[in-house]
Parts: sequence; C-alpha cells; structure tokens
Amino acid sequence: MSDNRNTILAVVLSGLVLLGWQYFFNIPQMEKQRAAQQAQQLQQQAAKPQDGTAPAATTPASPGAPSAAAPSSPQPSAAPTVSREAALAAAPRVKIETPRLAGSIALKGARIDDLALTQYRETVDPKSPPIELFSPSGSDKPYYAEFGWVGAAGASVKLPDQNTVWTQESSGALTPASPITLKWDNGEGLTFRRQIAVDDRYLFTIKDDVTNTGGAPVTLYPFALISRHGTPHVEGYYILHEGLIGYLGEHGLQEYSYKKIDEAKSVSLKATNGWLGITDKYWASALLPDTNAQLQARFSASQTGKVTTYQTDYLEDARTIPIGGTATANARLFAGAKEARVVGINFPFAGLGGYDRQLGLNHFDLLIDWGWFYFITKPMFLALDFFFHMVGNFGVAILLVTVLVKLLFLPLANKSYASMAKMKAIQPQLAALKERHPDDKVKQQQEMMEIYRKEKINPVAGCLPILLQIPVFFSLYKVLFVTIEMRHAPFFGWIHDLSAPDPTNIFNLFGLIPYDPTAIPVLGHYLVLGAWPLVMGFTMWFQMKLNPQPPDPTQQMIFAWMPVIFTFMLAHFPAGLVIYWAWNNTLSVAQQAFIMQRNGVKVELWDNLRTSFAKKKKPT
Repeated sequence: MSDNRNTILAVVLSGLVLLGWQYFFNIPQMEKQRAAQQAQQLQQQAAKPQDGTAPAATTPASPGAPSAAAPSSPQPSAAPTVSREAALAAAPRVKIETPRLAGSIALKGARIDDLALTQYRETVDPKSPPIELFSPSGSDKPYYAEFGWVGAAGASVKLPDQNTVWTQESSGALTPASPITLKWDNGEGLTFRRQIAVDDRYLFTIKDDVTNTGGAPVTLYPFALISRHGTPHVEGYYILHEGLIGYLGEHGLQEYSYKKIDEAKSVSLKATNGWLGITDKYWASALLPDTNAQLQARFSASQTGKVTTYQTDYLEDARTIPIGGTATANARLFAGAKEARVVGINFPFAGLGGYDRQLGLNHFDLLIDWGWFYFITKPMFLALDFFFHMVGNFGVAILLVTVLVKLLFLPLANKSYASMAKMKAIQPQLAALKERHPDDKVKQQQEMMEIYRKEKINPVAGCLPILLQIPVFFSLYKVLFVTIEMRHAPFFGWIHDLSAPDPTNIFNLFGLIPYDPTAIPVLGHYLVLGAWPLVMGFTMWFQMKLNPQPPDPTQQMIFAWMPVIFTFMLAHFPAGLVIYWAWNNTLSVAQQAFIMQRNGVKVELWDNLRTSFAKKKKPT
C-alpha cells in the first residue's frame, strides 16, 4: 500500500508541476511573442491618431440635481505622432523636481502629463534611462492625469479644457517645498485658480478654487480623470492584475483587465470613500478624492481607429457658486512606484501604513496585488523586508527567511523525518511480510497496519515536508514577482536581479560560446538552464539519494527523473526562488540526516551515491 501510495503521489505531483509550468510559463511566453509581433506591425504604420476619445455619458450627480456630462478625453486628431521631446516642447511647462520624480506640468490644459521615476531604471544598468510613467498628447503613448470642472447639462458656462492656457502666478518649479498656483479667467465672471503641491514621494495634492464675480449663481461639478492611450504591454500572468483598478466603498475592489474593459466598454458605480486608477506590474497612477466625497466613478474604454483609450474618472456632487462666492474642490493623485512602505501594507503589526493610513484611504494597499493568499504573502514580504534592512541584501534575506521558516516548522518536520526514519527501520519486517504472504494482498495490508500501529508510525508523515514547502514556495514566488522591492535586487556574482531568471546558460557554456540558444526556433524556449537551477537540481538529487532506492521500478524511474524535470522547470523561475529552493534542500538534507542518526537508522546517502555511479552488471 505504501509503495502504491508513493507512486501515485509522485505521478500526481509531477503532473501538477508540468501542467503549472505549461499554464503559467509556456503559454504566457507564446502570448508575449504574439503581442510583440503585433506591436511591431503597429509600429510599421506611417501614422496613428493623436488622441483617443472616452465616451461622454450623462450621469446625475445626486437625486434631484441636474445632469452633468462626465469628463472625457479630447477629440482625436488626424495628425501623426511626434517624439516625446517634440510633444513636450509644443506648450509652455512648469518643471517638477522632487527626490523621486522629474517632469513637468503643461500650462496648456494644466495636465500632469510628463513624469519620470528617477530612482528606477529600465534595466539593471544604472546608466539606462529612467522609467517614464506619464507622456503628453501627441507622443506615441499619451498617459496623463487631468482635473477640472464640468457644467450642468444644457449650461453654456465657459470652462477650462485641454486647450486652455493657464498662467502661473509665481515663477519656479514645483518641488516638495514650493507649490505652484495656476490661474485662468473665463472673461465672463469666473476666475479659476489651481494650487498643486507634491510631497517627496509620489503624491500630488490639487486644490481648485472658482470665484464668481458674474451676475448669476453658477453650478459646477468637479471631476478628475486618468487617461491612457493605446493598449500597453502586460506580463500576461494569471496571478498578476494589470489594468484598471479601484476600491469603491461598499462595491469593494474593482479590477478590469484591458481585455475585460474592452468588452464592457464602460462601467459606472456610485460610491463614497473610494479611489481608482490604472496599474502596471510595478507602477501605478490613482485618483484619491476626499474620503467623504460622493463619487460617480467610471472605468471605460473607447476605440478611435486602431487606438484604444482607457480611462478612469470620477464626478463629484455639484458646487453652486453664488454671486461673489467661491467654491473649492480637493483632489489627490498618486503617480509612481508601488512601494509597500509608500503605498501601505494593511496587515496586523505590519507597521507600514504608507498613504493608506496616512490619508485614511480605503484599502489602498490592494494597489499591490498580494493575491488571494495575502495572509501568507504579506508576512513573507515583511520578513524579507525586515532582514533586508538588517543585512542590506535581499538574497541574503531569502537565505535567512528560509532558516526562519525551517525553525518555525521544526517540530512538524522533526516528527515527519522521525516517522520516515522508523519506516526505514522496519523495512526488513515489511520485506519479510511480503515473503510470508506473496499472494495475499489483504493479509499484507492488515499486518502492515498492525506494524505501523505497534511502532507508532504515520505512513503519510513523509508528505509533510513537501506540503509545508508549497505555501512558502508560492508566497515567495508571489513576492518576487509582484513587489518592486525585488526588482533589480542583486545577490552575489552574476545574479543582478533576483526577480528575473538566472541569466547564465549551460547550452552556451555560460557565455563562452557566443550565441544565444534561446533564439533557436521552437526549441529555444526550453534551452534555458542557468547555474543556480543546476545547483538546485543537484541538491534535490542529493536529497533523494538520502533515502533508500524504492523497490518498484516505476517509482525508481519517477524519482530518478524528477530532479531533471524540476531543474529545467525552475530555470524559468526568478533566481531568488531557485536560490531559496537550493538552500532549503541543503538544510533539509542536514536536518534529515541528523534525525535519522538520532533514531538509530543508517544514513544511506553514500551507499546510494556509490550505487548510482557504479557500473551495472549485465544480466546473465
């Protein structure tokens, strides 16, 4: 029974691993290749529309109030796109200078449409260009935030729009120590002032004032929007959300992939205490209105030619401005990297509140996709972050967290290994049992269970180390994959990015042969095998040799090939995960050997190794 159970377990686990590899890695790889081909075809077109258009809907702001037109992107233009530099030079601008951001605000339209994240680079090379988050209209991929007012349906109030040129009241750049104020007069009795402030991280605070010196009261509705033109590249993995996102009061978390919102076209929700925006794997932009504001929030997609415009926006309740009065609207914009200490990590005893707690936001920590198993993923990140700030290296932090996990599960693992040691000690009894009843399987099973009961052996205890490792493995993979703290985090030697696969490859002798084996058609994706995956495979093979050879030939074949399968499979995983697995295997070998010796069981490692390399006799 034990042999059959182990065989079935090994086959099932191997099948699950291969299916997971196919679903999470091979299929997304093909999808990315197809997306790259489509992108190349689009780049070959001579010209594209300059702007997309979001649908203009009419939405009542509150019961009994007049309807207002929802904010929308500008009308498309037939002009071809220009370089980013040319688009930036097309209008006067106010510089943005902070420790983490560089860019500018366009005085035409008063948009925040030029942002670069100066602390993050496109590659591991520190001289590579910084990450560009926002880009202006007219460039290849416009992406910007806009704030303002819309009038009631049917009203003819002259309001600022994307073509309005504002005036800066005092010269100077926007810095954390010096906000700026923009002004525009509509010539009909309304004066608009916009004060923009920025902190030393990624938060913009916008205060809009409207003063009415005309001859009649005016009703206006504050709005804010984030617009992104063109479908961006996405990683395409099931465990990561990229696209439109928000947390809207009682409606909870709202997530729309680009494909999903393309199908839905527009989704509108009314909520209080909400936020919404657009997220990438590591970067995001989000509108953060006052937590007590009544919002008409919307996620939308619209098609103009071959370009799709994605937009998140909200419309607040009306402000009626009496003659001689002033109305105020407050808004906030997050635009930057999804750092856990900045965004916030809402977890008991975490201590990393960030904007989520600082601003009293509604689950803003979910801007980082912690996943369904956040109760495992977040503690894993917190442990890695703690050790990183202690030792200054995330790779070393992974090694320390592995030791910590081993210590936490030490009682269960010791019990499991002790049970395995007892199982090995009674192997002669089980062999004699089979000889006594070679044809009576029922009798074998009954006497086997009696031996287990007498020796206090749990026959399934050997599965515990594997089962305990699964949630830890998944949580570490999730942390390495989604957290920006792991991006471009170096280890030692050739590992410059723990979140990326090992860059070496045995199929070109680790760089000695000047060719890329992954470029070979069809087979190239499988010709990836770095140094650390080889180390991991060796430690896994070493750990298996600690156990006696299974008597069943099928089991022998499965366990012989399993390290090879895992080695090739994990070659596509982040290097940090492979390092964890290799280190975990090493600790497990030491732990298991110690417990076996303490239980008086012979450690058969060296005998099994000699048997593996010994010359097999030919059958006579």
